[in-house]
Amino acid sequence: MKLRVLAAICAAALVAQVNVAPHAFAADAAEAPANERWVSAWGTALQSIPQLANLPPLYRAPDVAGRTVRQLIYPQLDGKRMRLRISNLYGTEPLVVESMSVARAAGGGGAAIRAGSARPVLFGGRKSVTVAPGAQATSDAVNFDVDAFQPLAVSMFMGTDQKLVAWHRVSSQVNYISTPGDRTEEASAGAFRTRFTQYAWLTNVAVESASAQAIVAIGDSITDGMRSTLNANRRWPDALAREMARKSGGQTVVVNAGISGNRLLSNSACYGEAVVSRFERDALRQPGVRAIIVLIGINDINFMAMPAHAGLDCDAPHTEVTADALVRGYQRLIAQAHQRGIKIYGATLTPASLPPEREAIRTAVNESIRSSRAFDGVIDFDQALRDPARPSVLQRRFDSGDHIHPSDAGYAAMAAAVPAEVVAGTAKAAH
Repeated sequence: MKLRVLAAICAAALVAQVNVAPHAFAADAAEAPANERWVSAWGTALQSIPQLANLPPLYRAPDVAGRTVRQLIYPQLDGKRMRLRISNLYGTEPLVVESMSVARAAGGGGAAIRAGSARPVLFGGRKSVTVAPGAQATSDAVNFDVDAFQPLAVSMFMGTDQKLVAWHRVSSQVNYISTPGDRTEEASAGAFRTRFTQYAWLTNVAVESASAQAIVAIGDSITDGMRSTLNANRRWPDALAREMARKSGGQTVVVNAGISGNRLLSNSACYGEAVVSRFERDALRQPGVRAIIVLIGINDINFMAMPAHAGLDCDAPHTEVTADALVRGYQRLIAQAHQRGIKIYGATLTPASLPPEREAIRTAVNESIRSSRAFDGVIDFDQALRDPARPSVLQRRFDSGDHIHPSDAGYAAMAAAVPAEVVAGTAKAAH
């Protein structure tokens, strides 16, 4: 099927910027003083937690009220100062953080931190911050020696009535919740008895840098790193970040804005807002962003054929999609990125062992991505992962076992498939 590539559509962002209530402190990195330049060193994208009775265990949030939540992150930039952003994007009540700290993780993947390394994270000079529903807050600058790819522990002592109503569900990282009390500066792991594999509230860590840049990888579970090794940072954006660090002297970051189950065109109660809806917030507004890699669409193709069922139907709505509809969605993203002067690269959809009618849509979408020249460049993940003898399936060595998600080796092969000109072109854009 030959697709007609539509002219770029100038579309307004679908997600309005939110304001913070007067009693809360907030500032985007873009609002920093003119003599400061901040670049995302780590980030993630939030999704709402379904609010239904009798949720499956997978979607039940842990108790956080009056407890300390400690999350492990791996920033990709060296620096002397950082700012941390927290979000109450999907909250219906104020987000109350009584105190917050950042420290060096002790290593080994546990909750312990290095004694004496914790530094307070302040908001407008205060320990506590209240963030209105739908809003976000960015901290004051924290003087801290950040080492690229070395783990930090971010600890947040939550208000006594706080509930977790949004998260990044697939963190591929074990995080921790303490017994009741403020444990933000506690070095021992003893009080952190609850483990969870999500990220909560923390959406961005930016490091001050005069010359670094960020690439944002936005997409679904394959960008999110589903089925990669836990606590090992084996997602393809991680592998790409390490390679770029070698090639750019540590001046290029890859921020992961993937959400497992995400779609290009349809929202989901479980899998977050569609990329066309969250693109402005999760990609274009990242501090220091110079380019975006888009890998999205396989769930749009797949979920339309999933049977509807009672209760929590994460695949709803079962929207019929065509290759043309997906191409029009890409055009919206391209128009938004180019309006900001940001490069955008299209990635081909990877093999997923689809039945013939769905495989035909995937093949047509990939042909359009390769031939249309609508994107600033093409990253052919499909070619990198497919079995040459059976192009609708993953090579066995790249298959995690479910025939959809790559193995660690598959994710490494994806990173290796990013063309050198993409990296070089992005670096050129930063100067």
